[in-house]
Amino acid sequence: MTDVRAEAARRVELVFTLFDANGNGVVESDDFDLMTDRVLKVAVASDETARAALRASLRRYWTTLAAELDADGDGVITVEEFRPLVLDPARFGPAVAEFAEALSALGDPDGDGLIERPLFLGLMEAIGFERANVHALFDAFGPDAEDRITVATWDAGIRDFYAPDLAGIPGDRLVTLPAA
Repeated sequence: MTDVRAEAARRVELVFTLFDANGNGVVESDDFDLMTDRVLKVAVASDETARAALRASLRRYWTTLAAELDADGDGVITVEEFRPLVLDPARFGPAVAEFAEALSALGDPDGDGLIERPLFLGLMEAIGFERANVHALFDAFGPDAEDRITVATWDAGIRDFYAPDLAGIPGDRLVTLPAA
């Protein structure tokens, strides 16, 4: 039996590390700007509407985090302040949904509803995920014969990643290295 709470806790620890894009041990507004820049550098084929949607989604994510989790109002979020994120998704559902939609759309610059592995890898690595884990995630999404997944599959996978009541999901492959 899978420990749902433990898997959710591992996901939240990883997300904190990723959101701390500059690696200074806290999450702050500049981290979201840095992450946005890294992701958009990979999304060169995306149109300005998709790029703006990602910028807006990450800005909303930061403002939601700051409003909900910056307990002492110092403009930074510590890991202790951050841990409730995945464990209380009702507070963050709209921000997660907006981010999921924006990121998955960046993976489909030609609008065919499909995301090819190379762009998926680039976007996920720009966020900070490990390459082997990203490959494992893409494989878990069940790519077609041309090595593509649907936008809807990735969108749902992002939302599931933030759900504390789910375990054994494809996104759990991002937390630990796949077995060799």
